[in-house]
Amino acid sequence: MLEAASLLAHAGHQKDTQTGAVVPAIQLSSTFARDEMGEPYAADRIYARDQSDNSEQVEAVICELEGGAATRLFGSGMAAATALVQTLRPQEHLVIPTVMYWTLRNWMVDFCQQWNIDLSFYDSDDPAHLAQVLGNKKAHMVWVESPANPTWQVVDIAAAAALAHDNGAQLVVDATVMTPLLCQPLRLGADYVFHSATKYLNGHSDVVAGLVTCAQEDARWQRVTAARANAGSILHPLASWLLLRGMRTLAIRVERASANAMAFARHFEGHPQVVMVQYPGLPSHPHYEIAQRQFTGGFGGMLSIRFRGGRERTATIMGRLQLMVRATSLGGTESLVEHRALIEGPESLVPDDLLRFSMGIENVQDLIADLEQALIN
Repeated sequence: MLEAASLLAHAGHQKDTQTGAVVPAIQLSSTFARDEMGEPYAADRIYARDQSDNSEQVEAVICELEGGAATRLFGSGMAAATALVQTLRPQEHLVIPTVMYWTLRNWMVDFCQQWNIDLSFYDSDDPAHLAQVLGNKKAHMVWVESPANPTWQVVDIAAAAALAHDNGAQLVVDATVMTPLLCQPLRLGADYVFHSATKYLNGHSDVVAGLVTCAQEDARWQRVTAARANAGSILHPLASWLLLRGMRTLAIRVERASANAMAFARHFEGHPQVVMVQYPGLPSHPHYEIAQRQFTGGFGGMLSIRFRGGRERTATIMGRLQLMVRATSLGGTESLVEHRALIEGPESLVPDDLLRFSMGIENVQDLIADLEQALIN
């Protein structure tokens, strides 16, 4: 296997055998012709709702990076995540973290209520709490987000996998923030890994997509695959091509974003106007040892900072930023900032003095200067 950066630079494509093109073509056909006997010319090409050349190119690269058995590309991160959760049957048991991607968490609560699925929460801050929750009742699926967005607790994936398997459950890991370059959950014992490909994998804030990769093509995997085909939630070929193009620079973007996040975190840790910097790469982080063991090549480009002065002061600081863009999402070339408690509303579990930062690929001294000027009274 090629080293990850080399694999990504070519995006699984050397040259077109007919034209010599070094960039893969976009195949937009919605349907595929059959021969005189009604058989498809290509055994796996019948209708574009089920499969496409461009989506399969993305899937092949991600599957190799993850060390998985198969990958499926969806039209959004939510489409991918919900297809996976919808494989649960009534009266089965889903276990999720208290703090996680807010939109998906809210959907899970609603879905479980509607479909009579038991839902339990565990505290990612307490390594013993997941074991306690699993000890109370048999589970079928355990969901891990590591690090957890936007407070960046780090769950020990190998330990969580062992706990889930001992309980008869499968472990799903949302590894969006770390990408396959910094963490490969399947190699740590997870059964499924999920990515919102909208974020770092695409990296240019112009494609919405999601990916699920399995360790084994089991019965649940067959239901995930069927769900995508039946719902028509495969990503469009043009968007798939754009995603593949974005993935070509993933290695250098992740390296730069991680370096920027580390420098940014170190600069503002201990700042007189800062309560706390939450970043797994800092030795002060409560799960630093787990992060060191679990993540390879860096600690990612995401961090949060809690500021003195409470909600109003924090919102004022955000409003004064000039280089960093106030916007939802993460993983793009541009640095983004968001006040998650304001976005999530009154039921948010996020402290209201917290700003979430997605470090882009700008010069880090410019980013530091941007926040420094916003902190001037």
